[in-house]
Amino acid sequence: MTTEATSSEKYLEVQRSAEFAGLRRRIRNFVFPMTIAFFLWYALYVLLSAYARGFMSVKIVGHINIALLFGLLQFVTTFVIAWYYSRYAAKEIDPVADKIKAELDGGGAQ
Repeated sequence: MTTEATSSEKYLEVQRSAEFAGLRRRIRNFVFPMTIAFFLWYALYVLLSAYARGFMSVKIVGHINIALLFGLLQFVTTFVIAWYYSRYAAKEIDPVADKIKAELDGGGAQ
């Protein structure tokens, strides 16, 4: 019973810390803008496909038209965002998260 209370107190202390708040802020500073940007990019693709059929049917090379190119770019965008997030996380998020975890596991360096 004492171990659970102590463990809960440690987690609550970490949650209230400025370091954890900074970690959450870094995550939000990446996730929210990227989510909005990707949603707008996807919405543009859907809206153009629905309402600008003439534009989307313009042939670029052979049977490849703008609609197909935009559709394929959706996949490219997904992979680019994932790659960029992995770099961002490795540089900005993981070191802080590892430090917080080490302090929790080891009881902190006091």
